[in-house]
Formats: sequence, structure tokens, C-alpha cells
Amino acid sequence: MSTDITAVPRPLEAGAEMRDLARFHRDITWSGTIQPGGMGPGSPRMTAVGEGRHELIQDGLWIVGNYQQDQFLTDGTFVLRWHLHWVAGWDPTAQEYRATVADNYGHTEILRGWIDGDLLTFESIGTPPVRIRLFWHIADAHTIIWRNEASIDRQPFKLVERYECHPVEP
Repeated sequence: MSTDITAVPRPLEAGAEMRDLARFHRDITWSGTIQPGGMGPGSPRMTAVGEGRHELIQDGLWIVGNYQQDQFLTDGTFVLRWHLHWVAGWDPTAQEYRATVADNYGHTEILRGWIDGDLLTFESIGTPPVRIRLFWHIADAHTIIWRNEASIDRQPFKLVERYECHPVEP
């Protein structure tokens, strides 16, 4: 008895979309500011430093990022350490980038994304009460400007935080 293995769907192969996406996912460190109210009503202005590390999985179909960030009051008082797990790649069915996030606040979300030249944008799918929009702008060979905006209850997006990111030194 012979079985026709050509009837079995084959895994996808990474294409140009993943090469384009990888430009924005470098191992980095960053520093910057969190706006007053950015972490919720009444939250203070803070500074932050962090780092992100990336790896390819499933033969390059997905980029996994693990991030951590220490946040401080403007007088230097430590407030918290934030962690995020990120998985991003090209969704051929939707014909757009997709990403999932999970952080140590218990927040999970699926985002859609697109690239326009040196700007990568991801934003919340649907209309959850809090929508996020994330931007990576390649400013030059050594700098990515990253910012996070939020919209609460369908109000206009407002800046939450902005960071200047630089490659991790080997």
C-alpha cells in the first residue's frame, strides 16, 4: 500500500517580508521617558532603560523578542521591572504582519503591522477598550526610535513612551 505524500501540505518558507521585518528587530538597549499618565491615570512621569534580544524560530518564519525594562521616578527611585514576550511574522492569509504580545501585567494581544520605508507600525486589532500603536523608525545605521501610543475608549492616540534604541555591543 503506497501513500501519496505530495497531498500533505508543506510548511511555508520565509520570504522577503521576513527579511524586511528583521531590519527592525535588532538586539538593542534603550533609554527614554514615559509620559505622565502613560501608565494609567495619575501615574507620574518616569524614565526607563531596557534591552531586547531576538531570535528566529521555525526556519525564519517568526521573530521572537524578549524585552525587559526598568522604570524610575525622575528622582531616580526604582519603580518596577517590566517584561514582554513578542512573536512577529508575515501572515500570508491576511497579507500583513502579525504579532502577539504577552507581558508581566498579564496583558496579551494580537496586533497587525505594516512597513513603509524605514517605519514599521503595529497596532491593536479590533476595538478593545485600550488600543496600542507601536512604531519603529530606523533613524540611521545605529539608531531606532521606538514609541508607544495608546487610545482609551476610542479616544485619539496619545504618546505613552518614546525611546532611542542602539545595538547591543558584542
